[in-house]
Parts: sequence; structure tokens; C-alpha cells
Amino acid sequence: MKAYIDPPKKMPFYIRLGVYAAKKATGKDLLPPRLLAWYPKAAISSGVLEALVAHGHKKDELDPRMLQLIRVQVSVLTACPFCVDMNGHHHEKNGITTEELQGLTGVLDLDLIPTLTEREKLAIRYTQLLTQTPVEISDALMAQVKALFSAREIVIIATTAAQVNYWARLIRGLGVPPAGFMDN
Repeated sequence: MKAYIDPPKKMPFYIRLGVYAAKKATGKDLLPPRLLAWYPKAAISSGVLEALVAHGHKKDELDPRMLQLIRVQVSVLTACPFCVDMNGHHHEKNGITTEELQGLTGVLDLDLIPTLTEREKLAIRYTQLLTQTPVEISDALMAQVKALFSAREIVIIATTAAQVNYWARLIRGLGVPPAGFMDN
């Protein structure tokens, strides 16, 4: 399976550095950074976006489990196999169960999964609304979100969902095949 276009044969040095950094971070020689070399401004801005997203390692961020649940949910909703592979990779490391993954894919009702906390279920619902078109969030749901999350956490949820939406639409638009993490 190939993308719709091939990467350029030559890349500027600074883009090659970005490709190297992506490979070092993921352990895979990823196609998206190579394709973005056709437009270096997009490659740089995408790299900056990726470098600055929340990873849950700071005390004032959401935990890695919550962030991965959000990323996987957006990946599924945007029907991006590459994103599902990337964001679902090592789900067990963050304590995400097969049953929870089935909830994110719609196979199981999220409300019937006892291992998901109320905060996680609400973050997932909010993420679902952020990912649909048009984005429509009721005052009642937003009141629930504000009751369980700080303003900073709400921004982290929204930016995490937006970041995965960005990648999903870019990757789908370029025809990038799955990364293959789920096969390993």
C-alpha cells in the first residue's frame, strides 16, 4: 500500500533532522514527515505542533491514560488507520483494556465499561463532540465538563483532540497507509 504521492528524493537538512527525530521517537521510519518535505513550512509547523502536545508527564497535565483515550477516540472517529496504529500503540502500558478499546470503537457502550472513570467517560464524550462536524456542544454538557475539569484541563482535552484531527485529515488526504504498530 502506497500513499497518493511519493516523498521527494531530496530533502533539506533540517527536514532530514525532523525525519530522524520522528524515527527515534517512534521506532518507525514514518512516511508523513517525508511527504511533508514537499512543503517545508508544513513540515516545520507540524513538527512543532507534535513536539508541543501534552503527554501527561507534567503534574498539571492530564495523565497519559486519559490523553491516549482521547487520541484513540479521535483516530477511530476520523477513520484514520495510521492514527489508530500510532495512538493505540502500547495501550496496555497506560492500562487501557481491550474492553475499553471496544468502547471507543462503538462495539460496547461506554457507560457499561466499569473500568472507565466518570471523568474519562466525560472526556471521551466531549472529544466525540469536538470531532464531529459541525462542532456542537450543549450548555448542559459544557457545565458537566467544567464541573469535573479545570480550565487548563479543558484546553488540554480540546487541543489534544484538535491535534489528532489535524493529523488524521492530513494523513487521510495524502493517502498514508497504516503505520503497522498493531502488527508488532
